[in-house]
This record gives sequence, structure tokens and C-alpha cells, in this order.
Amino acid sequence: MSDPRGARLLVPVLCFIITTIAVMQTSVVPIVGTIRDQLGVSTTAAGWVLTANLLAAAVTTPLLGRLADLRGKRPVLLTVLAVVLVGSLLCAATDSFALLLLGRVLQGVSFALFPVGIAVLRAELPPQRLIGAMGLFSGTLGVGGAIGMVLTGLMVSGGDYRRVFWLVAAFNVVALLSAFLVVPKRRRAEGGRIDWLGAALLAVGLALVLLALSEGGTWGWAAPPTVASAALGLAVLAGWFLFERHVDEPLVPPRMLTHRPVFVVHGAAFLVGMAMFVSFLATAYFVQTPPAVAGYGFGATVLEATAVYMLPGALVGVVAAALAGRLIHRFDARWVLIGACVLGIAGFALVAVVHDRSWQLIVSGILVTTFVSLAYAALPALLVAEVRPDQTGVANSINSIARTAGSSLSSAVVTTLLATLTVAGTGGVVRESAFVAAFALGAAAAAAAAVLVLVGGQPATRPLSDREEDEVEATALAAEWGSVSGLAATPVVADEQAEAAAARRG
Repeated sequence: MSDPRGARLLVPVLCFIITTIAVMQTSVVPIVGTIRDQLGVSTTAAGWVLTANLLAAAVTTPLLGRLADLRGKRPVLLTVLAVVLVGSLLCAATDSFALLLLGRVLQGVSFALFPVGIAVLRAELPPQRLIGAMGLFSGTLGVGGAIGMVLTGLMVSGGDYRRVFWLVAAFNVVALLSAFLVVPKRRRAEGGRIDWLGAALLAVGLALVLLALSEGGTWGWAAPPTVASAALGLAVLAGWFLFERHVDEPLVPPRMLTHRPVFVVHGAAFLVGMAMFVSFLATAYFVQTPPAVAGYGFGATVLEATAVYMLPGALVGVVAAALAGRLIHRFDARWVLIGACVLGIAGFALVAVVHDRSWQLIVSGILVTTFVSLAYAALPALLVAEVRPDQTGVANSINSIARTAGSSLSSAVVTTLLATLTVAGTGGVVRESAFVAAFALGAAAAAAAAVLVLVGGQPATRPLSDREEDEVEATALAAEWGSVSGLAATPVVADEQAEAAAARRG
């Protein structure tokens, strides 16, 4: 960057932007019931406040990530922030549930800010600063989610839910102005085109799968709409993958999904997203359960649930995010992610076994939030080491969608558990065993992420250069032609050459 002051401000500004976005995404979770009551809609309809946001994210994030790679990070970043601001103002100003959903759709575009922000950091920072900056930026995403829950408790304690959206709109204004002043202008990348058909197929497939995950608890997991949506979505995604393999400039190069280290990172992101939302939802509901009726819980208000039980974890998460870069530099992102998962397992196991004292929930929240912050910091470091600079935006977009899918699945499963396992004759009071099962699910997700990275991952390395990737592709084509020609030994030689090229990454 030519402006030293701008270079110093870039990371803080991007961290503020991602905090604002995380706040916006999670702050709505505790007030879905308030929105239902104040707007006079059904519980099923109110759930679309979350579902519409996730579907918009699935449709737009990969496309915007690719646009940022090809058309420039700054214009895409500013455009997304402007659209999100319009959505926040619409949510804050309207009394119409339909317009509220439209505002939430516009806010869903904000999911693209994470991959675009990673792409900006990679383009603007020298290598010696990149890992630390990405660690802080990514860790802030997990912390911002907890902060969003806390702010909701402070803003909406028996008051109008619109206060949350006015606060978010104010944050959006500051984020937009800061980005305009600090994020540098750069010439857009030469060449390249947008795979619009691939973008449409991916958007439709992801939207259908996420719709099934989000609404399965309401519709019924075996109900025809759920099964049809999931099956059709998976079929469209399969068709999209086959289509992308025959496109010269695909929206998502198939290697981003089939190359083992990249696939492992996406799988780990899915599992971390699951664990994060298990913690948010199960903890919030558990501490608000009246002990006189259920025999457990603390009867906390929304304000107490966030300020007492979630704020300590959010504060420790800030420290963890600040230290993440140094930890990644010293121990490698793979081992930081595995260590973070161990903390997550401990946090979930603690609260699954003992939860009759407030400090147990608080300590569990600290451990789980630290796990999420460190995991979110390690994932982009692992991913960036495996993809070329011109694929940073779209690669992190797919990783972001994987987290979103995990969050959607855990939200649906936890909601179903709490709605199904109730105490007879209490008007729907949830059984204690439902929360134990939810916390066990969080521990299982963290453990699965650790095992996946330990078994299938590898130390962070630099991505193949264009020349090395061309060599690998050339030998692969030669192998394919050789096999057609009856030269059975050629694929083996090609595999050895590909492995040798990959080994040169170090």
C-alpha cells in the first residue's frame, strides 16, 4: 500500500467490518420470538427471518467472491456494504413482515464480506504480516457472533426489536465510510470471465439444500417438501460439479473441492459452524429455563443470558483472536485448529455433564468461544496456503458457505430436539436430556473436526505456482490420453509427477 497510514488502518477497519457483519448475523437469533409477537405472525413465519438471510447468502456469496477476484476487491466490498446498509435500514424502519424479510435478504449479502476481506488482506499485505492479520480478522468473526448476542440482550430487554436493526445500521454506516477511506484502489485483474451458468446452478443447489436444513424441523424431516428440496438440491449440485469440470474458467475450480487438503478445510468449517450454533442456541435456551418448573436452568432474562453467560466468553474470544496469528506462526495452522477443537470438546463436555451452577456455563462458554475464534483464524490460513491468489475470494466463499450449512444444520437439529423432548403436562417445557444431547452434539462436531484435520490435513504450504499447476494438468491430460491409447503405465507416471510438483510447494 502506498499510504503508510492506510496500511496501518487496513486490518483494524476490516476487523471492524467483519465484527459488524457477525453481530448482524447472530443478533437476530434471540429476538425471533419477539419479532413474532410484535408483528403478529406465526412461529413458522418468524423462522424465515433466519432462513431468508441464509438463502440469500448461499445464492450470492460464491458469485461475489469470484467477482472480487476478477473485477476488484474494493468495488465489490463497497457495493456489498451499501446493499447491507439498505437492508438494515429497511429492517429498522418497516412495520411490514414482508419488507422485514426483504431487508434480511439484503443483509444476507453480507456473508460475502468475509471472503472478500481475506482477498483484500492477501492482495495488500506482505507475507510476513499476512498470517497474523488473517488470524485476527478470522478470529474476530467468531467473537462478533457472541458480541451480537450480548448486544441484543442489552438493546431488547422488553422493548422494540427494531432497536437492534438501528444499531446495526449505525455500525454499517461506520463500516462503509471506513472502507471507502482506507481500502486502496487497485487495477482490476486482467482477463477472466464470470461463469454465470455455473453460478446459477450452484446458487439453486445450495439454496434448496439449505432450505431443507433450515425448515426440516418445521416441515418434518421425512415430509415430502423436506425430502424433495434436499434431493433436488443435491441433484442440482451434482450436475453443477459435472458442468464445472468442462468449463474453461469455472466459477469454482473442481480442484477446490476434490483436492484433499482443501476438502478437509471445507469439512472442518462445516463442523465448526455446527458447534458454534449449538453453543449459541442451547446455552441461551438453557439459562432462560425456569428452574421451578423444569428442575434445571436459571430463569435468566434475555439480558442476563447474554451479559452474564455469554459476555465473558466474548471478551476472552477477543484475546484469542488477537493471539491467533502468533500461534499460527509458531505452531502451524493445522495444530492450532486441532488444539482449538480440544478446547471445544472440553467446553461442551463440561456443560453436558455438570450444569447446575452458573460458573459451569460461563467456563464452558469461554472454552467454546476460544475454540471458535482460534478455529476461524486457522481455517483461512490453511485454505490460502492451498489456492492461488486469484482464487482466494471464491475459495473462501465456499468455505463460508460450508460454515453456513453447518450452522443451519445444527440450528435445525437443536430446535427439533428442544421441540420434541418436552416434559408432559408442562406446556412444552424442554427436558434436561434435550440440552445434554445438544451439548453432546457440539462436542461430537468439535471432535470430528479435530480428527478430520489430523487424519486428512497437512501442514500449511504455499499454493502451486501457475507453472507448476500447468505441469500437473499437462501430465494429467497425458495420462488420460495414454490410458485411452492403451499405455497402462502412463497414469502412474503422471501421478508421481503430480506428487512431485505438489511436494515443491514447500
